[in-house]
Amino acid sequence: MKKRVILSLASLFVIWDLVATAALNNGSRGRLYSNTKAIPYRRVALVLGCAEKLGGGYANPFFENRIRAAASLYQVHKVDYFLVSGDHHIASYDEPTAMKNHLIAAGVPADHIVCDYAGFHTLDSIIRAKKVFGQNRITVVSQHFHNERAIFLARHQGIDAIAFDARDVNGYHSFLTHCRDQGSKMFTLLDVYVFSSRPKFLGPRVLI
Repeated sequence: MKKRVILSLASLFVIWDLVATAALNNGSRGRLYSNTKAIPYRRVALVLGCAEKLGGGYANPFFENRIRAAASLYQVHKVDYFLVSGDHHIASYDEPTAMKNHLIAAGVPADHIVCDYAGFHTLDSIIRAKKVFGQNRITVVSQHFHNERAIFLARHQGIDAIAFDARDVNGYHSFLTHCRDQGSKMFTLLDVYVFSSRPKFLGPRVLI
């Protein structure tokens, strides 16, 4: 009996994973770009956050590649402003400020960068981009697997979003990140269709 229950649960998990992957692929089709020449212009790019450093103080290649991708869009005049959205739940952990500092170092003027300190999850970042920062038409910047999820969420919020794929990362850390992302894809469907999840915080409007 136990074996049957475990097999049934495992089958449901696999089916849900396949459904979630297909839904996000379909929801983002035709809206993901990897070439700066091909991507349309958007006034504001939403850069999704992640840790600047890995354990042991090593640079996080996911973070570095996102900054590099975002800066390349600015350099070829495909975006004018950046909304950098990430986690800043404690004083010692500040993804948005790290992103802002790296973009400035890459040549983006400080007054063209706005920080969202309450982008605790992708859903928070997307909804806050519209509800708090007044953006209905954006370019999302992250890795391809993350952009699929972001575009799916954006379209369900009525946001005209496209995305620019930062270079992915190979190796051990990439494997762990992709495993976590598969789980996030499954929860994304629940957030949208079951729980109607909302951001942890909204707050007053800050127009860009």
